[in-house]
Amino acid sequence: QVQLVESGGGLVQPGGSLRLSCAASGRIFRINAMGWYRQAPGKERELVASITYTYSTNYTDSAKGRFTISRDNGKNTVYLQMNSVKPEDTAVYYCNALVRGLYTAERDYWGQGTQVTVSS
Repeated sequence: QVQLVESGGGLVQPGGSLRLSCAASGRIFRINAMGWYRQAPGKERELVASITYTYSTNYTDSAKGRFTISRDNGKNTVYLQMNSVKPEDTAVYYCNALVRGLYTAERDYWGQGTQVTVSS
């Protein structure tokens, strides 16, 4: 079994910055891809950014130029640096990881979510 634990959410003013972290633990052989999704009230969950094991990244248009995703393969951790945040960034942010287990095939895992609120 694999667990994802997120941290770093909270209340931030418009134009401010926030850094989210997500650490994976358990019987992990390799994490092939990691990503951050978000879900605002009344909306569907959407991909914000993703990063492969070899550090290729992908961003949704609204995150380009403001957010940066990174990962530390030695720590099985992914980060999301959020700069110049806007009220529309308010959502619950979920960490996702595509994990190859020590004794299991590749599968998706999700964190419990962390609330990000952008408000003055």
